[in-house]
Amino acid sequence: MLKRFMALSASLLLVGGLLAGCGGNNNAANNSGTGNTPATDSGKPVTINMFTASPEYTDAFNAYIAEYKKVKPNVTINLEIMQADYNTVLKSKIAAGSTPDVFQTTAGGDIDTFAEYSADLTKEPLAAAMTDAVRSNMSSSDGKVLGLPVKGNLFVLMYNKKLLADAGITEVPKTTAQMDDAITKLEAKGITPFANAYKEWWVWKHIFQHFVDAAAQDAGTDAKTLVNDFIAGKTTIKDHPVLYNNFFTFVDTTVKHGTDKPLERDSNAEVSDFASGKTAFMTGKGAWDEEAIKKITPDFDLGIMGYPVSDKAEQSQIITGADQALRINKDSAVAAETIEFFNWLYTSEYGKNWFSTVAKVIPPIKDAPMPDLQMPKEMEEILKTEKSGDLSVNYSLDTFHQKFGELMQAYIGGSKTKDQAIDEIQKAWIQFGSAE
Repeated sequence: MLKRFMALSASLLLVGGLLAGCGGNNNAANNSGTGNTPATDSGKPVTINMFTASPEYTDAFNAYIAEYKKVKPNVTINLEIMQADYNTVLKSKIAAGSTPDVFQTTAGGDIDTFAEYSADLTKEPLAAAMTDAVRSNMSSSDGKVLGLPVKGNLFVLMYNKKLLADAGITEVPKTTAQMDDAITKLEAKGITPFANAYKEWWVWKHIFQHFVDAAAQDAGTDAKTLVNDFIAGKTTIKDHPVLYNNFFTFVDTTVKHGTDKPLERDSNAEVSDFASGKTAFMTGKGAWDEEAIKKITPDFDLGIMGYPVSDKAEQSQIITGADQALRINKDSAVAAETIEFFNWLYTSEYGKNWFSTVAKVIPPIKDAPMPDLQMPKEMEEILKTEKSGDLSVNYSLDTFHQKFGELMQAYIGGSKTKDQAIDEIQKAWIQFGSAE
């Protein structure tokens, strides 16, 4: 989910790409895949151009750029951020032979899509510093680490602890029956259950992936294999009741028991609805929203939970991982210096603390402190006793996810039936789903 689609608040998607690519593409290609590659000349003026799509991290990026200037006075990092049309502009730059020194893509399938432009980071200290889940998200199909995350992420169903308590709900619902009971109790107290942002195409994939994980479990396989089977046309949504029935029933439930005019509610409106206490749950979102919620209601008591996707409580899981990747242009004339910079960010004491104290995101690296935020702390507690779900959005490309979101909007808007939407989703998965 490229950040271009995330016009929300404080933290979601990561960032990537960077300003226009430096002209030369000659000397770094031979250096980009070796661990601890030294910069060519520590005193020579070096300019690294970064082209990113995450405006919410502007101040945080500028902070580490300024800090690195103290470490390497000869290195200048130019940061350019574009949100609208980021993908189109990036592809134009690549086609014109001006690939940025650093650029952004989604993780998962897009790691392979842009592999030919990406430095191999497998043997670098930054790759060793990544958590296992994040490293997997940054790796190509042949196991090479070709991307690096700006942050880890967390995808959950958020809830207002006070409103659930007011309705007499003492345990968060983990099954569909328990969710139905919670809805009844909330509405008996005059509380609207769901805040939605169904005007946004990208929120749909965040919800859907929880059901995909459950479908994979029911099929006795893993989410990546299942998604690849969808892409190959080997299976269909109708083959998986948790997708054909439960997912659509959940969507119908959130519309029926949610805020009015769901197709007119964007991300900011959803956050406002939830943070102001108008609803008990918030769908389709994640860790990036906490600061925006707390700005509206500083003492908001925020809870996180997996989606109740079936009658199996164990299938209600929070999902962690990294869905956005920075890529270092392997043919950049300053690839070695760029790798050296990111090795510093991932291994220095400043860098380890930058994630939590400056960017205020879930660190994608080991041995780094969590930010002083409620959601990451609750995530840590949950993961002490429960497993994280698979970040299955990574196994399809965003071209598919955008079409999927548009089809789901058509479904709840009434212009497509459930079976019509499913038929077109199947076709889109085959057409757009693969990086091959």
